[in-house]
Amino acid sequence: MKPGRLASIAPAVVFLSVVVPVRAATIEISMDNLVVSPAELSAKVGDTIEWINKDVFAHTATAKNGDFDVTLPPKKSAIFVLKKAGTVDYYCRFHPNMRATLKVEP
Repeated sequence: MKPGRLASIAPAVVFLSVVVPVRAATIEISMDNLVVSPAELSAKVGDTIEWINKDVFAHTATAKNGDFDVTLPPKKSAIFVLKKAGTVDYYCRFHPNMRATLKVEP
């Protein structure tokens, strides 16, 4: 490869790495045997949380600060896209001992 050609390719590679958006992640949280797993989790604004209820009774994922209140019928799942940064403590309204913390980064 010619030295001049390499010099012209390098800025293009840098430009493309800046322009291409980062993909949001889908993060799974399970509710099984009255336990939220993982109980502590980090995510980013734009990520999707998928709560999966593996139990035979309904649960909720209810944020103490009011950011979300997701109902999960038995053996079903539900999703929520994270919209703002911060630490969110949440619990199940039907089983208040089921608690977890979600740290949402910008």
